[in-house]
Amino acid sequence: MEIVALNVIIFTAVGLMMGSLISYIALKKFKAIEDKKLGNTKEEIIQRAKREHEDIVKEAKLESKEIIFRGRQELDKEIKEKKWDITQQEKRLLTKEETIDKKMDTVYKKEEFLEKKDKELDEKLKDIDVSKTKINELKNKYVEDVERVANMTREDAKNTLIEQMLSDAKMDSAKRIREIEEDLKQDADKRARSIISTAIQRCAPDFVNDMSVTVVNLPSDEMKGRIIGREGRNVRTFETITGVDIIVDDTPEAVILSSYDPYRRETAKLTLERLIADGRIHPARIEELHEKSKLEMKKHIIELGGDVVFNLGLHGVHNDILELLGRLKYRTSYGQNVLAHSIEVATIAGIMAAELGMDIKIAKRAGLLHDIGKAIDHDVEGSHTQIGVEYAKRCKEDPRVINAIASHHGEVEYNCIEAVLIQSADAISASRPGARREVLESYIKRLEKLEEITSGFEGVQRSFAIQAGREVRIIVEPDKVTDDGIITLSRDISRKIEEEVVCPGQIKVLVIRESRAIEYAK
Repeated sequence: MEIVALNVIIFTAVGLMMGSLISYIALKKFKAIEDKKLGNTKEEIIQRAKREHEDIVKEAKLESKEIIFRGRQELDKEIKEKKWDITQQEKRLLTKEETIDKKMDTVYKKEEFLEKKDKELDEKLKDIDVSKTKINELKNKYVEDVERVANMTREDAKNTLIEQMLSDAKMDSAKRIREIEEDLKQDADKRARSIISTAIQRCAPDFVNDMSVTVVNLPSDEMKGRIIGREGRNVRTFETITGVDIIVDDTPEAVILSSYDPYRRETAKLTLERLIADGRIHPARIEELHEKSKLEMKKHIIELGGDVVFNLGLHGVHNDILELLGRLKYRTSYGQNVLAHSIEVATIAGIMAAELGMDIKIAKRAGLLHDIGKAIDHDVEGSHTQIGVEYAKRCKEDPRVINAIASHHGEVEYNCIEAVLIQSADAISASRPGARREVLESYIKRLEKLEEITSGFEGVQRSFAIQAGREVRIIVEPDKVTDDGIITLSRDISRKIEEEVVCPGQIKVLVIRESRAIEYAK
């Protein structure tokens, strides 16, 4: 009600202010009329103004009453709405209070139930403690009776049981290992044989064991005298410039160039053929044609490297790498041409990568470049793997290719599958029959070393190194080595061979008793 009275006062004040304003406006208007109508008398004008003023005041009062009435209606409507909201809020609060009361009753009931359960649990725990005490007493009595009957202490019985369990566990684990390894080896060997045989069948290049001499045919025996020159000066000059020995003997219409460096020998051959074709043979001409031959050889080896890369389907190979690849044609390793070997390794690795779903391009590239360091290992310090890695890094080769070059002789660890393929392909190419010449003495020493290592193990009766040292067959004494023991023996022998014998490829260790266990030393 205080709000209503305040609103009435406000509306009344507003009405009076509006009436005053209207009066002021009417006076102004009256003055204006007085000025315009000079012919009227002052009294008439005043009477007329008064009437108009009264009319205006009446109208203002009516308007103010109407405004107050509308304001009072709006205020009453607002008050009713607020009362409705308050009523609804009170109802909601009452509902929430009823819900809370119900929940509190439920909580009180649960608390009473839990207290009852706690009391029951305490009583049961007391009974359990009593039972535990009785059980411990019976257990101790039982242990004392067992110790007295068995005539051994508790610790002795525990140790005996542990030893028996360990022995049984070792036997069971050896049997299980043998079963698992046999299954895995059968599957792995079958898959590996299939992949390797496919690779070898699809890659069958000719093997060429380069000799250390080259025969140059002459148009006639008269040319021998011109090659020798007056008092042998042409021969001496030729040998000094080329670094190759020239042998002029009784061989009809031919001379022999001798050198262990195939690149120098090929350059000397090209120089001599040009001298023979030119006919002018003297020291100055020999030096001039030798320089031209070196330039032509450099161009030739770059083209040769490019042909090899193109035939293998590779691209983006640096020119320095192409030159080194070409030089590999005139480099041998154990009598095997290194370029032919590199091409074969690349081909075999690519085929195996295709069978295994690996990156064929990377495998081929790594196989082709794995021996790239051999092109200049006689001019640069370091092993051919170190030189190859340095050149590959300089030419920004793929990290997998660099790792394959560095790890193909086991000098560093593998970090990709392609590197493993390269080592396998390298071993296959190097160990194929007729691929390399090997010194007889080192060959015999390796066989003797294998037999010596295997004979040094306990229980070994006899051992035989066969298949050019690729397999060792060991016959054991049955009363000293069990069927399960041959598994451990084959593994120990293979580990010792890995530590003491260096051989490309892998050596098969076959231990024979009543059954056979096979392990490979890689």
